[in-house]
Amino acid sequence: MPEGVTTNIKLGLFVLAGLFVLILTLYLIGKSQNLFGSNVELKARFRNVSGLMSGSNILFSGIQVGTVNKIRIIDDTTIEVGFLVDKQMLPYIHQNARVSIGTEGLMGNKIINILPVNELSPPVREGDLLPASQTLSTDEMLQTLDRTNSNIADISEDLKSSVHRLNDSKALWGILDNPGLAANMQASMENISRASANVNAVTQDLHAMIADVKNGKGSVGTLLRDTAFSANLEETLAKIKKVGDKAAGLGDELDQMVDDIRYNMDQGRGTVHALLRDSSLTVKLNATMDNVQKGTESFSQDMEALKHNFLLRGYFRKLDKQQKNNNTAAPALPVAGN
Repeated sequence: MPEGVTTNIKLGLFVLAGLFVLILTLYLIGKSQNLFGSNVELKARFRNVSGLMSGSNILFSGIQVGTVNKIRIIDDTTIEVGFLVDKQMLPYIHQNARVSIGTEGLMGNKIINILPVNELSPPVREGDLLPASQTLSTDEMLQTLDRTNSNIADISEDLKSSVHRLNDSKALWGILDNPGLAANMQASMENISRASANVNAVTQDLHAMIADVKNGKGSVGTLLRDTAFSANLEETLAKIKKVGDKAAGLGDELDQMVDDIRYNMDQGRGTVHALLRDSSLTVKLNATMDNVQKGTESFSQDMEALKHNFLLRGYFRKLDKQQKNNNTAAPALPVAGN
C-alpha cells in the first residue's frame, strides 16, 4: 500500500478519535459530571417526581454536589430516584438528611434538595436510601391558588353586597349623622373610665384588707392569727362537746324512763298507771277537792261571822282604821313624765 494512503488512514483515525473524545467530554460536561473525581450513588423514593429527569442537579444546603443518575418505578405508588454525589461530600451528608424535589427559581428546572437535620446520625455510604419529603407540586399549588381565588371572589361579592346594604340603610346614616352621638359616646367612655377607676380603688382596698388580715392586723387578723384565741376556741368547743354528750346521755335516760313508764302502764303497774287508769282514785280525788272547796267556803263564812260578833267587832274595826292610816301616811309615787 502506498505510504500516502497509510498516512491518510492514520490521520482519519486520529481525527475520529479526537471527535469521539470531544463528544464524550461535551456530553459529560452537559450532564454536570465530575470528570476528574469519583462519585457515589445515593437513592430516595417519592410518590411523584413532578417532572424530574436524569441529569437534574442535586443541591446540598444550596450547593451543587451532583446530578440525577436514574429514575425507575418500584410500584404504582413508589418511584426510586438514584443520584450521583461527589464523594468528597459524604462526611457532610448524614443518613437522616431529608430529600425533597424543588425547582430552580419559581418556574425553573426540577432539582433535588438535600437538607441536613439537627440530630446525630452517621454519614451516608454508597447505596444508602435517604428519607424523602413530599412537597407540593406546581400543579397542586396552582389548584390551591385557583380555589383561593374563587373564595376571594365570593368574599368580595359578599362584601360588595354588604356595602350596598350599608349605603342604602337610612337608619345607620341617621345614627352617624346624629350630632349628639359623639357627645353621648364620649360621656359613656368617661363613665366607663370612672367605673374602672372605682373598681381599681376597690381592688386595692381589698388587697390592703387581705394584707392586713395576713399580717394579723384588725379583728379578723387577730382572730385568724391569735394562737391564744385558737386555744380558747378549741377548749370552748371541747366543753360544748362534753355538754352535748351529757345532754345526749340525759336524753337516753329520759327515753329509758319514758319506756319504763309506758311499760308499767301497759302492764298495769306503777303510780302513773294508778293515777291515770284507776277510776276509783279519780272519784276519790274529785271528792277530796269538793270537800276542800266546801271547807274553804265554810271557813270564809265563819270569818265573816266573827267580824260581826260583838266580842271581836272592835278588834276588826281597829285593824281597818290602822290600815287606812297606813295608806294615808304612805308618800305618793312619782308619775312618769312629770
